[in-house]
Amino acid sequence: MQFDKDLQSDFKELFLKARALLLSYDGIVETKKERITTYSNDKGGICHMRTRPYGVDFGFLKGARMKDKLGLLTGQGKAIRVLQQKELDKQAVAYYIEQAIEINNNK
Repeated sequence: MQFDKDLQSDFKELFLKARALLLSYDGIVETKKERITTYSNDKGGICHMRTRPYGVDFGFLKGARMKDKLGLLTGQGKAIRVLQQKELDKQAVAYYIEQAIEINNNK
């Protein structure tokens, strides 16, 4: 399971800090899947997260609809945009999480 791999990664501490930040939002729940750990609320998916060789990735499921005034999102797909973190930038991550929640609320 990916969650178990994340806990064995060199970036375990970063993953756990990022996880705690996500779970600090009211209504966000974690789902551990074989290949990824996802975070959602009762309105839909927020993001997935996993460790990578350089840190952690947040894959925002509706990232293509987000404003990216920080210029940190990568990807060209129809839906997902990725935020790479080598060190947790809580303000940047919160900026994107709050947008994802808002997009869900306005469906």
